[in-house]
Amino acid sequence: MTNATPTVSLREITSANRSAVEALSVTEVQSDYVTGIADSLVEAAETPDARPWYRAVYADDEPVGFVMLSDGITVANPEYLGPYYLWRLLIDQRHQGRGYGSAALRLAVEHLRSRADARVLITSVGQGPASPGGFYLRQGFRPTGAVHQGELVLELDLS
Repeated sequence: MTNATPTVSLREITSANRSAVEALSVTEVQSDYVTGIADSLVEAAETPDARPWYRAVYADDEPVGFVMLSDGITVANPEYLGPYYLWRLLIDQRHQGRGYGSAALRLAVEHLRSRADARVLITSVGQGPASPGGFYLRQGFRPTGAVHQGELVLELDLS
């Protein structure tokens, strides 16, 4: 038997995988910092001008997480950060600590680098004991000094 590292990929959410993807969740403490997948999909549908782009995170053929970006916002709206914003990144509690979040973020950044005008990816994080801020700093994000809707704003240079 082989212990090969699973291949992480981003896949479209379809009627065939939607319920399995929506069933993924973080720990109770982490849920204070990231909105669940079903609610994220509703939010994406309700805010098309935020240019939501989302995918299920897979390890081989198993859904393990979810990523959602604003992919090139073109409207002026003080509610939105962007034009490129990491809106959600969630790895199911049973699959955390295996590098899937880092791999998913790398794949999302690769997607954005295909955009000629994508220079910076912005995200925001809440503060507290289960904040994902440390994760993002380890991935190369840096604080901007700004606060948006009570969350610290971080940015990642895409060049």
